[in-house]
Amino acid sequence: MSDYKILVVDDEEDLCEILKFNLEIEGYTVDTANSAEEALNLNLSQYDLLLLDVMMGEISGFKMARILKKNKETANIPIIFITAKDTENDTVTGFNLGADDYISKPFSLREVVMRVKAVLRRTAGVQIKEEEKLQYKGLIIDVPKKKVTIDEEEISLTKKEFEILLLLLQNQGRVFSREDILGKVWNDEVYVLDRTIDVNITRLRKKIGQYGKHIVTRLGYGYCFECE
Repeated sequence: MSDYKILVVDDEEDLCEILKFNLEIEGYTVDTANSAEEALNLNLSQYDLLLLDVMMGEISGFKMARILKKNKETANIPIIFITAKDTENDTVTGFNLGADDYISKPFSLREVVMRVKAVLRRTAGVQIKEEEKLQYKGLIIDVPKKKVTIDEEEISLTKKEFEILLLLLQNQGRVFSREDILGKVWNDEVYVLDRTIDVNITRLRKKIGQYGKHIVTRLGYGYCFECE
C-alpha cells in the first residue's frame, strides 16, 4: 500500500470517480473535489499530488494553480493538469505555472496511472516540512535538525547516510533502484559508482542496529524500507 495521497479536481463527477477508483487500485489514497472552490476549502498541504482539470467554473485550473504557487505550504505540491483543450498555448501556460505534467482528454486510464507514478517518482521527498519528524518505532528522524535518534540516543550518520535513510523512511514499502538513490541523494554532484550505494547502505544498516534489518534488498531492483 502506498503512502501517497492524491486529490483529483474536476467538475465531471463521473470522471473523478473513475480516476479515484483506478488510482486506489494502485494503492494510492484518493480524494475528489468537483470545483476549485471546493478543493481550496480542503487542507491541500496533506496531498502529494494534484490532478487538476483546467476548464472549470469561476476558478479555472490555471487560476487555482496560481493560488497554490503563491502559498508556501502548497507551492511545492506536484500538479498534473487534465484538460479537453490541446493547444500549444495551453500546454505552455500549464508548464509556466509549474505543472509537472499535462494530459489531454480523452486519455487512457493506464496513461494517467503511468504519468502519476512518474511524477511521484521525480518529486519524492521534495515536500518535507521544516517541522516534520519521521518515526518508525524507536527510530526518529528530526528533519530540520538533521538528527537521528534510536531510543532517544543520537546516532552519528554522514550526510549521505542521513539522506538515504530519510528517503527510504519517507517512502516505506517503495523500492528505490540504485539509479533512483543516486539521482535523489547525489544529484549530479559527481560521478558515483553503484557500489557506492551498497557501501553506504551497509554502513547505515550497521549504525542503526536493530532497524538495519528493515532496509531490505530487492535483488535486481534496489532497496526499500519495510517491504511487504
